[in-house]
Amino acid sequence: MTHLHFTLETKEIQSLIEKSVKDDVSKNILMTVFNQLMEEQRTQYIQATEYERSSQRVSQRNGYYEREWTTRIGTMDLKVPRTRDGKFSPTVFERYQRNEKALLASMLEMYVSGVSTRKVSQIVEELCGKTISKSFVSDLTAQLDPMVKEWQHRSLLETTFPFIMVDVLYIKVREEHRVVSKSSHIALGITEEGEREIIGFMIQDGESEASWSTFFDYLKSRGLTGTQLVISDAHAGLVSAIRKSFTGVSWQRCQVHFMRNILSTIPKKDSKSFREAIKAIFRFPDIQLARAAKVELIDAYADKKRYKKACQRLDEGFEDAFQYTVVGKGHPRLKSTNLLERLNQEVRRREKIIRIFPNVASANRLIGAVLIDVHEEWLSSPRKYIQF
Repeated sequence: MTHLHFTLETKEIQSLIEKSVKDDVSKNILMTVFNQLMEEQRTQYIQATEYERSSQRVSQRNGYYEREWTTRIGTMDLKVPRTRDGKFSPTVFERYQRNEKALLASMLEMYVSGVSTRKVSQIVEELCGKTISKSFVSDLTAQLDPMVKEWQHRSLLETTFPFIMVDVLYIKVREEHRVVSKSSHIALGITEEGEREIIGFMIQDGESEASWSTFFDYLKSRGLTGTQLVISDAHAGLVSAIRKSFTGVSWQRCQVHFMRNILSTIPKKDSKSFREAIKAIFRFPDIQLARAAKVELIDAYADKKRYKKACQRLDEGFEDAFQYTVVGKGHPRLKSTNLLERLNQEVRRREKIIRIFPNVASANRLIGAVLIDVHEEWLSSPRKYIQF
């Protein structure tokens, strides 16, 4: 990841700053950044690392004192380093007060940009006026990973998710001097009260039945319970894993993907009436009415050669595409994976700037940070995703 550009537009950055973010994850990241920055400044002042014997040494380390510091994202508890001579004073406080918006924007960008060592070096150099070593930046980014992993493996026991959506996003990663494709499995959960949450993601080597089974085991090991409906596309390995991992649970085939699959079998010319009839079927929130419309359409078109395959696909996949009308009370937001598709676009918007991740850890950090950001935005929203 040697070339990175801003992944947030100016308006987006200003929006993040101006709305007085109450994001604990962002606050923890900033606390880590400031603590590490002050530690590095003390090392440079002393001119010797910890326990290093050096003729250039100016003073000795003398522990820390705690300081509460209020910023736009809340009060942070910082550990301010001291020296034996009492002359060391970190510059981060005065620089933050003078450049608050620029600093917060840079940190939030770092938060969603994959945090390459080169990019962070440039940001830190802008903020503190001097070059920071690559090893220091590597240590800093290593401290960000646990924040993502803690969220990634948090318990799901306290909440029941009767409805979950799953999909996969493909990314490119360098591995042993090769560029390989990796799959990021992502799951959303919708609660009985209609609230939405991102409940998990995992980077794997492909989209097979085994990889999906591993992903579902990971969700269940964290306490996923009460699932009644799984919404996804019709990838063979995924569907097979759903059947085996969620026995007694209904599968909702994404209607958007299903309709495209049906319409791809017919010619575009002179097929308007058939297309409209298909779309009308998928607008019914009642399975009985939809069944009647399906039978009527098949009776009218099945004998016509150009529509035979489309009618066959409709008949074979119909029941799986209307399970939301039985299990999900017919709510239209449960009939497709549109919500997850929009989330994937948010991830892709950042990922496409990087193009090729230097390793899996970097990919996990970026995708996790973006998902956390969206997840906490959803939780803070006063509006429910579904009104049952």
